[in-house]
Amino acid sequence: MPVTPRPGDPKITPALVAEHGITPFEYERLLAMLGREPTFTELGIVSALWSEHCSYKHSRPLLKTLPTEAPWVLQGPGENAGVIAVGDGLAVAFKIESHNHPSAVEPYQGAATGVGGILRDVFTMGARPIALLDSLRFGDLETPRVRYLFAGVVKGIGDYGNCVGIPTVAGEVVFDPAYEGNPLVNAMCVGLLREEELIRAVAEGVGNPIIAVGARTGRDGIHGASFASEDLSEATEAKRPRVQVGDPFTEKLLLEASLELIRSGHIVAIQDMGAAGLTSSSAEMAARGDVGVTIDTLKVPAREEGMTPYELLLSESQERMLVVAKKGHEDDVVAILTKWDLTAAVIGEVIAEPVYRVTEGDRVVAEFPGIRLVTDCPTYEPEARESDEIVRLRATDVHAIAEKAEERDPAWTLAQLLASPTIASKRWVHRQYDTMVRTNTVIGPGGDAAVVRLRGTDKAVALKTDCNGRYCFLDPYVGGMAAVAEAARNVACVGGRPMAITNNLNFGNPKRPEVYFQLREAVRGMGDACRALQTPVTGGNVSLYNENPNGAIYPTPVVGMVGLVDSLDHVTRAGFQAAGHAIVLLGENTDELGGSEYLARIHGTVAGAPPRVDLDGEKRLVAALLDAVRAGHVASAHDCSDGGLAVALAECAIGDEERWLGADVDLSAWTALPRRALLFGEAQGRIVVTSTNADAVLAAAARHGVPARVIGTVGDATRGLTIRIGADSFTAPLASLADAYHGAIPRLMDRTATAATTVAATSHATA
Repeated sequence: MPVTPRPGDPKITPALVAEHGITPFEYERLLAMLGREPTFTELGIVSALWSEHCSYKHSRPLLKTLPTEAPWVLQGPGENAGVIAVGDGLAVAFKIESHNHPSAVEPYQGAATGVGGILRDVFTMGARPIALLDSLRFGDLETPRVRYLFAGVVKGIGDYGNCVGIPTVAGEVVFDPAYEGNPLVNAMCVGLLREEELIRAVAEGVGNPIIAVGARTGRDGIHGASFASEDLSEATEAKRPRVQVGDPFTEKLLLEASLELIRSGHIVAIQDMGAAGLTSSSAEMAARGDVGVTIDTLKVPAREEGMTPYELLLSESQERMLVVAKKGHEDDVVAILTKWDLTAAVIGEVIAEPVYRVTEGDRVVAEFPGIRLVTDCPTYEPEARESDEIVRLRATDVHAIAEKAEERDPAWTLAQLLASPTIASKRWVHRQYDTMVRTNTVIGPGGDAAVVRLRGTDKAVALKTDCNGRYCFLDPYVGGMAAVAEAARNVACVGGRPMAITNNLNFGNPKRPEVYFQLREAVRGMGDACRALQTPVTGGNVSLYNENPNGAIYPTPVVGMVGLVDSLDHVTRAGFQAAGHAIVLLGENTDELGGSEYLARIHGTVAGAPPRVDLDGEKRLVAALLDAVRAGHVASAHDCSDGGLAVALAECAIGDEERWLGADVDLSAWTALPRRALLFGEAQGRIVVTSTNADAVLAAAARHGVPARVIGTVGDATRGLTIRIGADSFTAPLASLADAYHGAIPRLMDRTATAATTVAATSHATA
């Protein structure tokens, strides 16, 4: 049957094409593919599938340069989630994705549905989710709107994860004016499966039915993928209806039903109806299997009357899956879904004809030449040029910045850094999360990385998200390397061997030369680090157009790292464990101060070259630490990162709110270095270790060619933190450090609570 325009659909005009985000060049490409003018439904389909969010048209050539293979990788990029083998027939599926734009206009639902979507990506691989992580970026927490966004996002993440019953075990939160108008909300999920349970979203088998399962389709989230592929502006609030609404209780039912379906043998493929909804799930499964599909929109279970094919195809209503079942097993699939109180309806089938066809009953409203709908989207490699301003900032001599009078006492500077919301304890956040549900969490939020036990074994996985956007702003190549290297150090600090990463590339508008330069160089740095550390990229997400009228965010290529802890005996914590333990510094101090939290927090300056990354040195550092851990010589291990060595030592001392231990530290071996750089510079490749056998730790470091030195001794809580540099020394009382570190975010967020109470009281009095 020929494709015919649907009565009542708008006429295709240049203005309508532009409104759908399709460029004149892309429209000409569409006309050439179809050989005719598209229908309104076809225009909507292409608008979604050719959006940046779905097609990766500005990043695909760059992503192809990343390493994706290793003997332990069972599934790399291109599926709902990556999968690696962890031994004993077990595998881990994991993925990170963004929900940035929705969270900017509706923080609670934006964050909640981000969690729901990433859960579905993992359990569609046949894996049961065992852990959630998040990576968040906000503006200055002194700003009321930022506090509103922060509170809404945290509550959305917590409520959804808690209701589904998946622990949120780790993450990171960064506050910087660069994210003022465009917060970043990246969610990561990790799931466990047996290798033989792995299923892929590949449509196959001519005549096999296509079944929509889960929640009914509504009008929420229409054009969500397109919304995620455009700059934020003053008109953003009008796009609030494009934000989906989540239901975690339905998600829990869908999770159990999907896993039962996968294990039942009644289906051949399953995929989440995520970005672009039914359109992307059906088209992508068909393209992977190189088959045709036909879908009848009249058969799609709808929760609203009068929904058009355009709306049904593009809706991003949550908690829905698309299934390709084995022919003749339709009733079995429906029975499983009915058992879980969910809908299931046959809406189409796999066909031999290589076309993607959508009907509304007897009327064909959309038809494309099969796989070309997915593959014909053009890719772009625009001009890449570094900004002259960044070159100037990077060349700044940051050591020439004069100290403030208060800095004569380094204890003052240390307390100021510990109170920085980026460094301060995030307990205010993770107290709202259920971090222990399912009882497998060995180390939860607040450590260098989370550790989650693999039930039934002596093994665990170590999990971490990491990225320093300030480094990437000043030098995206170095920043991309640093994100991977720091994640690997964090995983090693808890006793894990780094295995693989998923990434979430958050950048501005790639059509601007300076932004595309940042994207290209960050991916290059990330790729080099992954090759050096043997941590392939198994998948991820690209989120571009993170801009608003005030400019772009810092380039923020977030890394989600998964490592394997071979034995629970190797699990290592960050905090000091007992008085009398020797403190050993693995790695070398340097005079680097550029891009540091110290400069940003104390002097309001973002300048200088970010710290260098020695990839071979990072690999040797991880190997040396793991050797010492496995030999039983490490009592604690903590990475030096934001705030530098002094902050790392303070976190070891007071990171546990209920248990403090002091330290006597001597850094006199580095008197030649500028004091600020020694204490607060963020030189890479350093780990603070404590041990009852310092000689064994030093020997392990020497075997791997890693600089190492005993720098002090752990003391009791009454001693405070004393640091000596030659003839100078200072002592910071633990109580004052702990107050700065643990009290900073609660005090700032209390302003929001107080303001809300005042508004409520005023309203009541007025009434």
